[in-house]
Amino acid sequence: MRDDEASLKSMMQRAYCWDLSDLTELQSRRYMHRTSALELFFMHQPPVLLDFSHVELSGEGGEEAKCGGGDRYVNQAKKVYKEILKQRKKTSLRRSFFRNPRRALLKYKLQEMWIDRRLSNFEYLMLLNSFAGRSHNDLTQYPVFPWILQDHTSNELDLTQAASFRDLSKPIGAQHEQQVAKLQERFEGMQDVEQQPFHYGTHYSTPGYVLWYLIRLEPFTKMAVHLQGGHFDVPDRLFWSVGETFKNCTTSINDVKELIPEFFYLPEFLLNRAAQDFGETQSRGRVSHVVLPPWAKGDSTRFVHMMRLALESEQVSSHLHEWVDLVFGHKQQGAEAVKATNVFHFLSYENQVDLEKISDPEERRAVEAQIADYGQTPRQLFRSPHPLRKESNSVPRPIFYDILLFRGLVDERRKSSSPVFGTFTSFPIASSGTGSPGMVVGGTYGNSLLTISVDGVVERWAWDANVSSN
Repeated sequence: MRDDEASLKSMMQRAYCWDLSDLTELQSRRYMHRTSALELFFMHQPPVLLDFSHVELSGEGGEEAKCGGGDRYVNQAKKVYKEILKQRKKTSLRRSFFRNPRRALLKYKLQEMWIDRRLSNFEYLMLLNSFAGRSHNDLTQYPVFPWILQDHTSNELDLTQAASFRDLSKPIGAQHEQQVAKLQERFEGMQDVEQQPFHYGTHYSTPGYVLWYLIRLEPFTKMAVHLQGGHFDVPDRLFWSVGETFKNCTTSINDVKELIPEFFYLPEFLLNRAAQDFGETQSRGRVSHVVLPPWAKGDSTRFVHMMRLALESEQVSSHLHEWVDLVFGHKQQGAEAVKATNVFHFLSYENQVDLEKISDPEERRAVEAQIADYGQTPRQLFRSPHPLRKESNSVPRPIFYDILLFRGLVDERRKSSSPVFGTFTSFPIASSGTGSPGMVVGGTYGNSLLTISVDGVVERWAWDANVSSN
């Protein structure tokens, strides 16, 4: 037995305890297309994913015996879910649901919040991933994010130009007409074969793709080595360039990977800080740090910052619902998916196979391996077209939105002897001359004055107009 296998066996035999008073969210999860798992989110502890498909729990009144096949795993997970809620009141949790993410979406009004711009694009995508069963604790169902930009060659990135962005209304593998033609030809060619036709034999999210992106970070480095049988993959096949990766994903029908959330918040995954020896390519030299687009100026932090700006741009805000339709919505399956060139292998979708009904052990292992290794489509969250996001100028701004924007102007002018420094659009800026500067929002209201400090403290001031200032 290898050291890593012995370590894993030892870890599985330990007993673990979690403080439920620290629990903030409780959500059901799928494992191998079965709702047999729970994910627990804590305030001060890392989240925990628990799968019950290999655990026998005692039931009351022979409840397990009444449930055949995969239903007993659902029953086991649900019993634990209910028991946790007994000990930790449901009303004290920020979010909790079991097996019905569509109803939970309506309950927590996430779509409405995004439309009204109360959620950022990043926040909304993370929540959709979570409600659709994606988790950072499960490589087979890792959160998926879209490619946003198609400009990976310019020295300066212009986020005001539509040409800088990828077409979010089309799958990443169907960005060009020549690719669409090949994919449709493949689909049509399978109509007479005894299998369900598909456009893509691969998927946009697999465990291998996640490790491919994160190979420079532990524990993903060790996991990638384990996947390849004890060594790194061939250098020419490693993740070495952002631009080349996008090019491959938009020109090959066999490589249609989307992104992972780390592209929008974690610059470290692009750097080979551990000085791993990834080897030397045939024509590009040694593989080390990821090669970034020219507009990143060789700085991974700048790259991630620009990616986040692009994600939150008006161009993406006005089209993100189209990508949601493809991955989480009504174009994920069925006739709409066929029209959108968006059909994957049938085993990537839930409810397409019942593992408990496969009696042949070899066949079952093969199906399980396909589900685990070759990609799982998220749960379908929407069955009708996703509404558009409201334009920014049609949504009231939060009262604190511009505080930091004005802070520099306030600091610059607070030395003035006048208590009123001037105006910036409709927001007069004022300071008492002592203490922290503030802002007057909308001026005076009768005998009162509303101010907001740079620390976000709102105060209402009043005075007696009959008192002389002498």
